[in-house]
Amino acid sequence: MRELKSSHQLPIGGAVLAQSAEPPHTGGWRVGEKPRVQLDTCVNCLLCWIYCPDSAIKIKDEAFLGFDYDYCKGCGICQEVCPTGAIKMVAEALVLPPLGRIEGESDAG
Repeated sequence: MRELKSSHQLPIGGAVLAQSAEPPHTGGWRVGEKPRVQLDTCVNCLLCWIYCPDSAIKIKDEAFLGFDYDYCKGCGICQEVCPTGAIKMVAEALVLPPLGRIEGESDAG
């Protein structure tokens, strides 16, 4: 973890500048569903991009490219606002870290 700056080192007003802020990778918060798109049905209205609270919609030259799953929390808002039904929430396999034993723990209970 980075060392925190003292209050005297912060800019006046405590503003966070875009070029100095790291976006939080919130994609690990998804709980079983993620969005998928059928690009042949998408009309590039970009409502999903406007409403996405996590900036997880990838676009280039005003065209929808897909989702950035590092940031997508699987809220389903994009599916709700899609006028053509091109976006659907699909099941996602949950990958849980293996459970380890606590040092000194035994099977005897």
